Amino acid sequence: MGKPSRERALPDTEAKAVARNLRISPQKLNLVAGLIRGKPVEQALADLEFSRKRISDDVRKCLMSAIANAENNHQLSIDQLVVAEAYVGKNLIMKRFHARGRGRSSVVIKPFSQITVVVREVNEEELENSRKRGNGGKVKAAKASRDGRGVEAAVEAD
Repeated sequence: MGKPSRERALPDTEAKAVARNLRISPQKLNLVAGLIRGKPVEQALADLEFSRKRISDDVRKCLMSAIANAENNHQLSIDQLVVAEAYVGKNLIMKRFHARGRGRSSVVIKPFSQITVVVREVNEEELENSRKRGNGGKVKAAKASRDGRGVEAAVEAD
């Protein structure tokens, strides 16, 4: 029989992917996540491709998985996707010891983290307006639909 299906947590125009157990501190991973927030997916993929950070390959895989989820599971158009959210969380912490002088030891902390990437389908006007504003292609109206004001109110507020 199986488990009963639960309601979808995201709106119909969004898809997400989660990469867990990434061997990097959340603070360092958040620097890379900040590179892609609010950008169109093709620009975010290009930024991650040429980033010099080690973890950018894993973030790129997670973003590509979110794009694939949007296309295959939710029938969204790839050309109109933007990175709506990219947030980082803590995961497990391995503790090791480092031998020091005089028989002492100190703790070496090896943190793990996880990243969640949410992509959203927007219309062409919002993408063009964000590129014309010169903010690097970031879509500022992405959060406006969440707080109920609508996209028009967020664009007028700018």
